[in-house]
This record gives sequence, C-alpha cells and structure tokens, in this order.
Amino acid sequence: MDFLTMLLQVTLIAAMAAPTSAQPEPGCQDSCGNVSIPYPFGTRLGCYYSKAFLVTCNTAFIPPKLFLGTSDIDVTNISVDGQLHILQFIAHDCYNESGIRIYRNVPSIWLSKFKISSTRNMLTAIGCDTRASIVGEKDNYNYSSGCSTICDNIDYVTNGSCSGIGCCQTSIPTGVDTYRVRLDSHFTPRRVWNFSPCSYAFVVEQDKFNFSSNLLRDLQKVQKLPVVLDWSIGDVNCSVAARDLSLYACKDKNSNCYDVDFGPGYRCNCSEGYKGNPYLPQGCEDIDECANPSLNQCEKICVNTAPNYTCSCPKGYHGDGRKDGSGCIPDPQRVIKIVVGIGMGILVLMVGCSSLYCVIRKRRLIKLKEEFFKRNGGLILLSKQDEDPSVKAAVKTFTIEEIQKATNHFDENLIVGQGGFGTVYKGVLPQNKTTVAIKKTLVVDKSQVDQFVNEVIVLSQIDQTNVVKLLGCCLEAEFPLLVYEFITNGTLSQHIHDVGHKSIPWEDRLRIAKETALALSHLHFEARIQVIHRDVKSTNILLDKNKITKVSDFGASRLVSLDKPLLSTVVQGTLGYLDPEYFYTSQLTDKSDVYSFGVVLAELLTGRMAISFDEKVPEKEKLLSTYFISCMNEKRSFLDDRITVNDVNTKQVSEVAKLAQCCLSLKGDERPPMNEVAKKLKELEENPEETDHLLGKSVDWGSTSTTVGDDSLKIHAIIPIDAHGGR
Repeated sequence: MDFLTMLLQVTLIAAMAAPTSAQPEPGCQDSCGNVSIPYPFGTRLGCYYSKAFLVTCNTAFIPPKLFLGTSDIDVTNISVDGQLHILQFIAHDCYNESGIRIYRNVPSIWLSKFKISSTRNMLTAIGCDTRASIVGEKDNYNYSSGCSTICDNIDYVTNGSCSGIGCCQTSIPTGVDTYRVRLDSHFTPRRVWNFSPCSYAFVVEQDKFNFSSNLLRDLQKVQKLPVVLDWSIGDVNCSVAARDLSLYACKDKNSNCYDVDFGPGYRCNCSEGYKGNPYLPQGCEDIDECANPSLNQCEKICVNTAPNYTCSCPKGYHGDGRKDGSGCIPDPQRVIKIVVGIGMGILVLMVGCSSLYCVIRKRRLIKLKEEFFKRNGGLILLSKQDEDPSVKAAVKTFTIEEIQKATNHFDENLIVGQGGFGTVYKGVLPQNKTTVAIKKTLVVDKSQVDQFVNEVIVLSQIDQTNVVKLLGCCLEAEFPLLVYEFITNGTLSQHIHDVGHKSIPWEDRLRIAKETALALSHLHFEARIQVIHRDVKSTNILLDKNKITKVSDFGASRLVSLDKPLLSTVVQGTLGYLDPEYFYTSQLTDKSDVYSFGVVLAELLTGRMAISFDEKVPEKEKLLSTYFISCMNEKRSFLDDRITVNDVNTKQVSEVAKLAQCCLSLKGDERPPMNEVAKKLKELEENPEETDHLLGKSVDWGSTSTTVGDDSLKIHAIIPIDAHGGR
C-alpha cells in the first residue's frame, strides 16, 4: 500500500472570488438534517455570499449530512458568530506484537478561506511511545509544532490529564489554514504493545475531548473528532468594506462590523439589545428584556423599548424603579393603609382559622373518642349496664378529660409502675380528690373485647378486703384505662428483698400469706364468676399503710365459667412463678394460681427471689421453687436469716413449709385448692399451738385424694435454733 493510498487527505480548494450574492434569494434551503444553514452560507448559487460559503447537503445519508463545499468535511454546526464546527480525521500509527507497523495514515487539510481556531482547538497526541507533530503553512511560511508522550506502565497514566504521560497537548498557531499530522516512535513500540498498540494524533475541539486511559486501545475504533474553524467575510477590514454598501455584508441597520484578529476579513454582529442574523436585512430582532427577569433590573414595571427597556413604578410609589437604583418606594399614606389593611385581614383570618380549627378539632376529638369507645367495648358495657342495674352501680366510667386532669396529662413523673400488661400512674380524681392508681393497659384484641368488658364488670363487683378495688374505667382513650384504689406502702417484693426496707417479722409474713390466700380463694370460689389471676407474685401483692395485704394487677387474669374448668390460653405469667404444667399444656386452671402462691410462700420463708441472677449463686439454686423443694427433700436449712424462730412459731414455720411444698407439686391435681390453703393458714395463725392435726387429715384436692402429714409426705423443715432462740 503506497503513501498516496494511505494518506487520508481532505482538501478544500475554493478560490476566493467576488461575492456572488449580497443577500440570499427566496426559497434557499435553511437546514440539512439536524444542521441549520444561516446566510452567508448556502447550498446553491444565489443562496451564499461567496463560493467560500458553499455547503452541500447529501441526502444519501439518513438523516442527510452537510459537507463544506464539495469536500467530504462533515459540518456539524454553523454559527453566525463566526464558528464552523466540523469533523476531522485522526492520525493512526499501529504495530503488531513484534514491533512491525501494520497501519499508518497522515491526515491533512487545506482551507482556502477558513482558519483553524487557535482558541478552541488543541493538537493532541495519545500513546506510550509517541511523537506527534503538526506541519503546514501560515501566511506562505512553513510552521511546525508538536508534543511527545512516553509511559512504560499503564498504571502511570492519569485519567483526565494530558500532561505528557499517555497524553500530551499543544496549542495551534493563530491563522492556520493548512496542516498535516505526523506520528513517530521514540523507541521500539513492542515495549508498550500490550496496553498501547497504536499512537494517535489529531486536532480536536478542547471542550469536546476528555482523556481516559481506555483510549490507548479504544481510540483505534474512532475515525473522526470535532474541530472548530473560524470564518470571516472578505479580505478587507470594516472601514474598507463599508465603502461599497452593495457588497457590504452587515445588512441589518441594527448590526455592527468588527475586524477579526486571525487574518484579513471582518464579521458582523447584532447591536446591543438585538439578536439574530446580522447578515440579513432585518435579521436583527429586538430582545424583549422584560420577558426574561434575568435580562432586566426592574423592580416593579418593565417596558420594552428597542433596543433597551425602561423601568417604572406603579401608582402610589415613587423612585426610578430599578433594582440597582432607588427602586420603588411606597408613599407614606399608602404604607399606612396597606399595613392597616393587611393587619386587619390577618387578624380576621387568624380569628376565623382559629375558630374553624377549634370546631374541626373538637369534632375530630369527639369522633376519635367515639371510635376508641366502640373499639374498647364501650357499647357492650352500656348494653350490660342497661340490662343489669347492679352493673351500672358497680362500674363507673370516667371521661378521658377526667383521667388527663388526674394524671396531669400522663406526666412521666407520676409513673409508679410498668410491666408487661401496661403502665400505672398515680393520680388524684378531680371530683373528690381521691388518690387512685390509673393503669394504661395494652391494646385490647378485637376478638377479646367481650372478655375484657366482662372482666371489668366482675372485678368491679369484687368487694374483698385483700383485693385491690377496681373503681372504674375509661374507654375513650386509645388504650383502655382502669382506675384502682391507690395502695401506699409498696409491694411485698420490696419489703422482702430491698435493702432499704425493714425486715418483716414472722407473724406479719404469716398474716400476709393468709390474707393473700383469702384474696385468691375469694377470686376462685366466691366471685360471681371464677377469676384466675394468672400472675400471682410478690410484686403484685401490695401493702397499705397498716400493712394490710392487697392483691393487685389483674391484667393477665381470666374469667372461667363453671362448666369449663379447663381453659386453653396463650401462656402468660412471670418466669419463676409460672406453673410448669400450665407452661407445657397451655391448660389454665385455678391450680396454676396455687403454684404461683407456693413460690410466694417460699419467698416469705427463705427471703430469696423467685429467680436469682447473682453469678455467685450455683445454677441449681437460681430457681427458688427447685431450690426450696430440694432443701425440703434433703432436709437442708432454707429459712431466712432475718426470721426469729421460737418455741411458738417453729411449728408454724414447719407447717407453712410443708404447705408450700404441696403447692409446688408439679401436677396440679396434687396441689390443694386455694380455699383449703387459706383455711390452713388462718388456723395456723389463730392456733399456733394446735397445728399438728391441720396437715394430717385426708383432703380431696381434685381428681386425687392426697394425705398431707408428716408420715405420709415425709416433709421436714430443718430449722436450727441457737441458744437465744434465733438462727
């Protein structure tokens, strides 16, 4: 392949003749494909200013392509500001792995009228063993310029940088209309062949090119890149051209002529305040600055006045109306009127909005309370109160406003307890200044609304000394609120386990056990419907100021019909107190409360917590129930050091321990019913010297008959006594 075949040379020879048309004829083609064709350019005689401005639209392409003159130079954009955007070939110099050249081309261009823009283009070379040069003529003198780039490792190449490693750039001289691009190597190209098999050089519009290391390989797929040409009219300056108005290119009266700095000739542009094509008569149109706020400095009123605009102020204002001047200043009287008017309007609007908001808010609150009341079973409660006057007398319903006032809108400082079934606040009822405990329960399941209302009714009717009295409820809140009598002296757990409390003597412990048993017995056997507490524990046993026992927290309680002694439920309760049989079978019976009460008895006897989290306590002793049973079976000591024993209470302690062991039987049928437990504790308290027979008689405790006595159960409480009667 000889040099002439390899040379990709684009030549435009258009001898500069006299202008052929001072203005275009009608019907000239104004676009080709996506490119507009403004005068002085044209596609035929009579449509261009001179032959230098001839362009050809080739419709064989889809879309059609525009070319400069009769050449194959692609024209991508023509600007009346004096720029012509074209596409120009890239010089390639490629080698194989052995360092043998396999392809080379030397692109060139000759322009008779237009110049290569020195401000918009750069000579660029890409490669890792590359020397690039551009040679040509300028004003009939030869010129040469170039740059080189070397890199032994692609890791040294920096994306976006043409500083000489992988890519270099140099500027184009001003006024160049002819050039040829050449490429050479510094060393042996095979050194860099694996990541730079070719060298490239080209003139390119610098704003349209961004270097990347990928181009070392991928640029061989690209044939052309964008280049910007500068163009001008004629070979004389403005002062000479204006002498012959018939050939003078600046046709619009609102246009100006200016000389170019890259060679002979001149350009036209529209005067300030105008836009368009200055080479056409009436081609410059006035710019409406008022239509675009960014083009004017008016504060209030803008009036377009070709070629500029004026600013003014509306009635009631004075000033020059410009943002960069005095602006528009309201007249004092107008200011007063506006301020008063705006103030009155705002006041009326605020009063109206406030009234409307209050009405809407009140309606929403009423509607919301109605929704909560229905969801929480309020309608069911009302129907039961209508059916039974005793229910209406027993269950008092409080409004949410009363509850909010009693708790200072649920002030966190008034929280006295939190647990798995809700939060308890201390409150004072506004009607009679009674101190109460207000419990915010968890969400009531829709399927359990009937059950919840029934429990509220039953618990409200329970009137037993040792059961915390349920005074009423509020169903207008998001969560049901229950109002109980307030017990002031803390929980049994605090009195047994907290260091700050004085130790409870044995006599009080026995009395508390008896009163708790009486409360549970009442719930199991004397209430209108049997109530299973399901969460008996020392923290739910309260003491009033006289240390009278009050069983509380019926959040987990269930009502049991007489015809359904067994109740399948989701297991609930507190770890350490939970009945193992209930845990494994989900069958809830009153014997589940008996087991939990047995753990409370063990707490009273041992002073230990139901579950110990002390790392020093052996694993087998962490659960109080198993520890206590183990002590009883192995005849080991378990009594709380703070209990003082004597000849009178020794038998009481022993019998209570045996009773606790019976309550802690793994099988519910082997546990005594709560009324028998209460009876035995009451007899133990009243007749401390006559206790032997109490647990020695045969008692029917369910489906089996179990004899509770020293010989039959082999139960022993080992209580060492020192010389002073203490442990």
